[in-house]
Amino acid sequence: MDILISGASVAGPALALMLTRYGFRVTIVERAPGPRDGGYAVDFRGRAHLRVLREMGVLAAIEREQTNMGAMWSVNESGKKLVKMPDDIFAGDVEILRGDLARILYEATRGESEYVFGDSIASLDEDAHGVAVTFERGPTRRFDLVVGADGLHSTVRRLAFGPEERYASYLGLYNAVFTTPNHLNLDHTGLSLNLPGGRMAATYSARGNREAKAVFWFGSEPLAYDRHDVGQQRRILADAFSDAGWIVPRLLADLREADDLYFDSISQIRLDRWSRGRVVLLGDAAWCASPLSGMGTGLAAVGAYVLAGELATAGFPEAFARYEQIMRPYVAGAQKSAEGVAGFMVPKTRLMTRLMNLSYRLLPYLPWKGAMARSIRKTAEAVSLPDYPAAPVPRRRPSDRAS
Repeated sequence: MDILISGASVAGPALALMLTRYGFRVTIVERAPGPRDGGYAVDFRGRAHLRVLREMGVLAAIEREQTNMGAMWSVNESGKKLVKMPDDIFAGDVEILRGDLARILYEATRGESEYVFGDSIASLDEDAHGVAVTFERGPTRRFDLVVGADGLHSTVRRLAFGPEERYASYLGLYNAVFTTPNHLNLDHTGLSLNLPGGRMAATYSARGNREAKAVFWFGSEPLAYDRHDVGQQRRILADAFSDAGWIVPRLLADLREADDLYFDSISQIRLDRWSRGRVVLLGDAAWCASPLSGMGTGLAAVGAYVLAGELATAGFPEAFARYEQIMRPYVAGAQKSAEGVAGFMVPKTRLMTRLMNLSYRLLPYLPWKGAMARSIRKTAEAVSLPDYPAAPVPRRRPSDRAS
């Protein structure tokens, strides 16, 4: 079968990696001109996540590139450390920068999958035998199946299921992250500052302390802005933190030159079905649990493993139903785990900030100190993965092309 995947971040290449091993022919279309760097650190935790990475053959590469981060600290506006964040809550078994993970998956798939950069799907016309896909720039092509792995603002979901506002649930926060110099000479650690009004600014070292990430969270009513206008996003972020002290002014100065800014709402996606005809959704396009869950990347990898395995063993259309049957309870648990996290992670008042810091200080001495970490791990492991047969890796060598 010829399968088109929209999206070349994590979910799409992870699915392509498994599909090509089962003999499927895969094309990945990506709006960006090439593989995208940037993003924050993502983690995998628990037996299910590590098993999937091992089956994909990328666990060793991820372990070589892992962040090896230590403790994160809460600070005041003078930069004084106030309280150490619990390590086992904020880091999984292996943590890696999203950009490094995307590069590993791209390198593992570029030899067996066709990548089409600088293009996007414009329309889908399905019949009994396949889907005619019209692209914004390239010629129309036919595929047996189409997979939307194109994130929170999925084009495939909009074309096959309808407007985003039908399925998106905004959780009250916006998030931004970009790369900066390691101004504070942080050594495998990070610092965060909570500000009144439901705002948080943080920075942590990255890539062997050679650089750092600047991370911002702020509460707001839903904002109207152009998702493709980086200048407008920079202005929104700078305005939201214009009165902040500590190192924030220096980070906002770096923002003006940052070429990897990620800026978006914290939202979840909820659909009654993840497939329609020959079109199926994967990852954030199907179920975005939001970064508050800490499960987005792990869910994408597990979903890719299950969808590919079911296509190889059950075939279309039965595979789509079995994929949902396995993944839905797992996704529901991850989405539920994000409920109520916003107010605790980014307190709205100074009193709530003090209470949060006090709870972190007391946590090591309380009998339930490991309960939060155990709960997170339980959510990450709450899936029973089928055993799918192994298959030889095809040796075709498609070349990347840009439209």
